[in-house]
Amino acid sequence: MNASTKAPPQRPPAAKPLSLLRAVGLAYDPPEPIVGRKVTLRVPDMADFEGWARLRGASRAFLVPWEPAWPPDDLTKPAFRRRVARYRQDWREDQGYALFVYRNEDGALVGGITLTNIRRGVAQTVSLGYWMGEAFAGKGYMAAGVRTLIPYAFGPLGFRRIEAACVPTNEASVRLLERVGFTREGLARQYLCINGTWMDHTLYGLVKGDALG
Repeated sequence: MNASTKAPPQRPPAAKPLSLLRAVGLAYDPPEPIVGRKVTLRVPDMADFEGWARLRGASRAFLVPWEPAWPPDDLTKPAFRRRVARYRQDWREDQGYALFVYRNEDGALVGGITLTNIRRGVAQTVSLGYWMGEAFAGKGYMAAGVRTLIPYAFGPLGFRRIEAACVPTNEASVRLLERVGFTREGLARQYLCINGTWMDHTLYGLVKGDALG
């Protein structure tokens, strides 16, 4: 619980999908920023620490009900350094894709968005997650971020299906997913441990070729 405008980077038609490049052991560097109409998605680095810690700290009460329990040192610089290192390792190994969301009009960090729980092979499926700073909530930035990420996930990253889950009482997240085009697929009991409690989640799915809202 997520500048000048130009199209997201496009892979030349003859290029191999990233999943194949990784399968044969070829190195891959995180991409250039993915620029949408309203927001830009960029891989986090250490220069983001102060803005990230300030936004997360100011939004703590807003975020805690919808997230896993925060570690005691979560907002410290060493913890952020470990986070960035893990993000970059996940990118290299096709284990996950974490991006920060920046507002185009002034470059402000507004939230984060992730693709995790990757299943390749016959599945080609990934799980979507996101968080939004309280000051920027309800203004369409995370919906814009998800819309910007979807073509990249279905294109260069090679996925066929994106899944998402949210606590049924998280009305803002429900509205976001349904507005963007995700289909409600069911209820998973005690699906995730949120703030120390195992909670039911509503499950959503989007497959390549679905119309976006």
